Amino acid sequence: MRMGTVTIASIVIGAIWGAIWMVVVGILLMLVTGITTSPPVAIAAVAGALAGGTCLFVEPEKRRKQRLIPLLALVAAALILTLSGLAPFGASLSGNVVQQLIALIVLAAILASSIYFCMDGFAAGAARRYRLELLLIRVLKGLAFVVFTVVVVLPFYVMVMTSLKSQQSLLSNPLDFSINVSQGFESLFRSYFELFTQYHFGTFLLNSAIVSVITVFITLFFAVPGAYAVARLRFPGQAFLSRSILLIYMVPAIVLVIPLYAVFSQAGLRNSLTGLLIVYPATTIPVALYMLQGYFRGLPAELEEAGLMDGLSRVGVIAKITMPLSLPALASVALYVFMIAWNEFLFAFMFLDDLDMFTLSRGVVSLNSSEVPRQHLMAGAVIATVPVLAIFLWFEKFLVAGLTAGSVKG
Repeated sequence: MRMGTVTIASIVIGAIWGAIWMVVVGILLMLVTGITTSPPVAIAAVAGALAGGTCLFVEPEKRRKQRLIPLLALVAAALILTLSGLAPFGASLSGNVVQQLIALIVLAAILASSIYFCMDGFAAGAARRYRLELLLIRVLKGLAFVVFTVVVVLPFYVMVMTSLKSQQSLLSNPLDFSINVSQGFESLFRSYFELFTQYHFGTFLLNSAIVSVITVFITLFFAVPGAYAVARLRFPGQAFLSRSILLIYMVPAIVLVIPLYAVFSQAGLRNSLTGLLIVYPATTIPVALYMLQGYFRGLPAELEEAGLMDGLSRVGVIAKITMPLSLPALASVALYVFMIAWNEFLFAFMFLDDLDMFTLSRGVVSLNSSEVPRQHLMAGAVIATVPVLAIFLWFEKFLVAGLTAGSVKG
């Protein structure tokens, strides 16, 4: 009897997910527990293929009622344990039974869930091209999600775990990213305490906060009227100005550093936050103009005309009508500008030499030396990342709304 295309696809999909999840869970087990693993990818692929074939024995409409995911997970876990000779991750169970069994349960559960959701609604036999393309899209979306998550989360996890370890543990086993919580709060976060007491990180944070916040205000102060003028007013060269706002980004920043360095040195602006407060708005105002003009064009012009007829000046219209209606766009622009100023490194590296003037990015680089332990460098990277990450997640809805606003004419 010939196997249908869906059956073959289910077996292949199970094998793919088995191999991928074995690698991911095996690496995570090694990082979290310190166990040296050698994930048996081929065995996991076979177990996934058999689980994928088992999935099609149950009709699509009965799968949810019969709790298919636990059954597939049980099949996959049993096969991996049996075929690997009770060494599911390439290491004997005798040493770390609990950790490996938990990892195996997690592996079997996510493998079964992946197969189930990919094959949801599909029955054994042949299928039309449209259905096969739908199945392919599901698999590719799942793979993209897994790859993106691992690429983003894994470096951050390693960074955080490294910052919480001692110098002795890092030297004894650099690949062990497990944490001993029994050592106490003070020992666990020693790197962070020493950053602020010995390496002036409080000063770096304060300088970055001052520069970033003032850059946001300066940028909005010039970008709001500029974007409004381009979007609403009629003047010679308006179309050219509207299209050429972002031309400044065609010039690489490294080309501007040398002349600016010479000018700032002669003007006494080098090695000061004032110099950064001149350069940063010059680079953020164009993108703020570009983002805001699209949003302003999407606002009903009739509201502003009504305000002018009621006796408001053009400035009054901007302050009392345009800006209140543009809060999502203003919030997104402010967040974007803040992130640029917070993370900027090139100009801060070239212009700042005094330790008391260092911004956060410049301060983190100063930790990258043989005299500073690696866990301190990772702790500095965490401190530089977490604030802007928290702010970004908090204002994400405004960022999305501001970036898409004005893209479609109303």
